[in-house]
Amino acid sequence: MAERTSTVLVVDDDPSLRLLCRVNLELEGYAVIEAGTLGEAEEALENGPVDVVLLDLHLGNEQGISLVPTIEKRGLGESLALLTGSPGSRLPKGATVIPKPFAIEDLTGTVRRLAAS
Repeated sequence: MAERTSTVLVVDDDPSLRLLCRVNLELEGYAVIEAGTLGEAEEALENGPVDVVLLDLHLGNEQGISLVPTIEKRGLGESLALLTGSPGSRLPKGATVIPKPFAIEDLTGTVRRLAAS
């Protein structure tokens, strides 16, 4: 039986950043779902298996942090990485953070670690 590919949900309001993440994560063998709003992210979490969530803290007028309780209810709290350009933002204790701008190796290494946990 073939092993299922891990699925990564990338939640960011910047289409070019989502594309950058998608292309590089797909090259690493991950399936990627993109969401540009909280509503799209909630729909993706409801509709399919998601193994890792990359969540931007600032989604235009929306606050990405408000999605954390939904992510935790789905059992993905340990598989969440927060993308932020504002390191001073209030972050959940023990949160995995990928500061923007990031190196591709930091992105793929973090996803690999979270997908394995």
